[in-house]
Amino acid sequence: MSNMNLVGGAQPTQFPYGIWALAAAIGVCVVLAIVSPWLKRRVPHAWWAVWGFPSTVLRVVWTWRRLADLQGLSVARRPALAVLGGVVLKGRALRPVKPRMGFPRWQLGGLVVEVRMHPGQTPEEYVAAAESMAHAWRVFSVRAVSEQRGTVRLSALAWDPLVMPFTPLTRSAGLLSAVVGIWDDGAWWRIDLRKVPHWLIVGATRSGKSTMLAALVHQWARQRVALVGLDLKGGMELSLFGPRLTALATNRSEAADLLDQLVEILLGRMALCRMEGVRSVWELPERERPVPVIVLVDEVAELYLMASTADRAEVARVSTAMLRIGQLGAALGVHLVLAGQRFGSELGQGVTSLRAQLGGRVCFRVMDEGTAEMVLGDVDGTAVDAAQMISEDFPGLAVALGAPGGGWRRARTHAITPRQAEEVAKEFAHLTPAMRDLYPASVGGVGGE
Repeated sequence: MSNMNLVGGAQPTQFPYGIWALAAAIGVCVVLAIVSPWLKRRVPHAWWAVWGFPSTVLRVVWTWRRLADLQGLSVARRPALAVLGGVVLKGRALRPVKPRMGFPRWQLGGLVVEVRMHPGQTPEEYVAAAESMAHAWRVFSVRAVSEQRGTVRLSALAWDPLVMPFTPLTRSAGLLSAVVGIWDDGAWWRIDLRKVPHWLIVGATRSGKSTMLAALVHQWARQRVALVGLDLKGGMELSLFGPRLTALATNRSEAADLLDQLVEILLGRMALCRMEGVRSVWELPERERPVPVIVLVDEVAELYLMASTADRAEVARVSTAMLRIGQLGAALGVHLVLAGQRFGSELGQGVTSLRAQLGGRVCFRVMDEGTAEMVLGDVDGTAVDAAQMISEDFPGLAVALGAPGGGWRRARTHAITPRQAEEVAKEFAHLTPAMRDLYPASVGGVGGE
């Protein structure tokens, strides 16, 4: 009887494996849709990875044909003009061909997609359509850039990167290079002293200037370079990084002596290059190349202020040394990074002359128009206007030169605190060279013990 039930009786219902997988996928999507708003507010990059990016990819693929047609990016296979009975007719193809688009690729807080343009098209047509793409794909912005003939790269950002700054994982940026923040197009903001040897950073109190100096020390302290500090606020700022500093001057008299030593180092390296028949220390073999020196100056205006006529000689001495380092340092491995709350022409002719050597400029929120004009006015007047529009509600936001493609652009520093940089300075204190190690050992009569 039991055998008959097993053979002829009703069998238990079994669902195929595919139905269970589909039900699980639907359940996961429902859960993600419910928690998506919370996840976007609290952990935006995690939200983008698990929900924002996949859904945006679907919108990009789904809307591409219609977007291309409406924005005039699609091209008909046949000419729009035809001759019928001696009459020229102008029409529109019923099914124009859209530009070929590659599969969107993930990037931090956005996506990138390559598009192959039709013959005769220019990148400007895609730039004009970028705003429509941003609305159709429901992203913050879309930028169109062509770096290769015949193709255009569309970069979409999920949100304004300047509104949501974050600290990335520490990674090697190369000798004399440091990733300090992010540009307004989502690209890493990299300070590379091999490309731009000297920098000027200005900003009012709590504008982000100290945070940027901390971000620079946070990465340069890990490299085999010498960090030299000039902090005329009694060392209150740069003394935090003391274990990693080769030397620190805390008043103008000490700063003048230290700058004179750096000029001696420059002259010694110049003699070494002449002896070896090269034009810069970077052409020397790596084992003979002297240690690069980065001079960090906080409150640069204090170097040039004169309270009495007795200060004039000392200011002239400082000004001459700074100008010589600015003119010769790029080829000889000595670099200036000057920071301060103001940098105006009222400080004297030495400041104006030095400005011409400072190719890198960063302007945070400043209290006076003259400083913004001095820092950015000789480059682009619109950059001065943009700097004056920076709100105190966005510390770390700056107008900077050196963006990919040239010109100025808005950027924001990573949230590196001076205490974090101080810990790194202590950790890598063993990399700190002594002052005598900065002189070329192979050149006799130059330098000292």
